[in-house]
Amino acid sequence: MEAILEPWPWYVCGPLIAATMFLLLYFGKEFGMSSNLRTMCSMAGAGRKVKFFDFDWKAQRWNLTVVIGAVIGGFIAVHFLSNPVDIDLNPTTVASLEAFGWDNVGKSLVPPEIYSGDALGSIKGIAILLIGGFLVGFGTRYAGGCTSGHAISGISNLQIPSFIAVIGFFIGGLIMTHFLIPLIFG
Repeated sequence: MEAILEPWPWYVCGPLIAATMFLLLYFGKEFGMSSNLRTMCSMAGAGRKVKFFDFDWKAQRWNLTVVIGAVIGGFIAVHFLSNPVDIDLNPTTVASLEAFGWDNVGKSLVPPEIYSGDALGSIKGIAILLIGGFLVGFGTRYAGGCTSGHAISGISNLQIPSFIAVIGFFIGGLIMTHFLIPLIFG
């Protein structure tokens, strides 16, 4: 169990990711989570109203197993394979977040100040989720894929647009971290 509970080193995870990508490329598949939304909308019949969703979704059923596996794997990891230890965050990060009034920084993977029931009941919390959800959805469609699709699949295919998209993701993360979070919570 100890081998499962501890983080795996790069020399194990890197080759596993590379082998997975090799197999996907060999079988003519691409990895990405956002394409599953298009598949699910097509399954629900959205293709009758919107041309974007009018495609053979059955060819993408394999990718839906990735979503199902992520949900099941996440549940198993959180409930059965997690060490109840604090997240080792940089002290500067902890101090910055505590200055915003955030309690128990590093005690959970997601901050309750954004993701708890109380936060969802406030106008600010709803606005953050709606605006953030819209920006993620729009950005995913505009960039032609999500972070996992571009960073793992696109870069492994040496696609220049994926390199550009990943650089944009990092720039967006830096802007959010250094400018928008202090504006929203400061």
